[in-house]
Amino acid sequence: MNLEAKYCNESRVVKTSHVLPPDTNVHNTLFGGRLMAYIDDCASLSATRHARCPVVTASTDSVDFLSPISMSDSVCLESYVTWTGRSSMEVFVKVIAENLMTGERRIAATSFLTFVALDKDKNPVTVPQVIPQTDEEKKLHETASARAIHRKERREQSKKLAEFLTTSKPW
Repeated sequence: MNLEAKYCNESRVVKTSHVLPPDTNVHNTLFGGRLMAYIDDCASLSATRHARCPVVTASTDSVDFLSPISMSDSVCLESYVTWTGRSSMEVFVKVIAENLMTGERRIAATSFLTFVALDKDKNPVTVPQVIPQTDEEKKLHETASARAIHRKERREQSKKLAEFLTTSKPW
């Protein structure tokens, strides 16, 4: 595997879709679960493109819904790797809604996900470092270590919580 550092742009994925009636909820806006599936799909493509090997979603750190996406909008997702650990990759996804009649564009959601690169035996493998170029990429890269610390703390809290949870049937 080539471990030479790669530019964020080399992992960039852009997906644009219509918002159709089967994709909407009772408010006639894009169903949040549908958007989350789009986010994970784009992010996994970015992680795979960066690592050039299979990846698995380790966490969805956040999905912040900032503006509803209606049927008069298109939804455009842009994802790329912002930071890497040894075998992990942080992927940022920016969701842009565009009113197709007016051309108005707005940030509708943002998300951070973490993926781990795997070898053929499903063991973690080392991934290349990432090189930010644009102001946006640099800002996300500079702030990634704080998110990584928070992610690690949250995972430990989740493990402790899991010790108290039951698997027995409530009925």
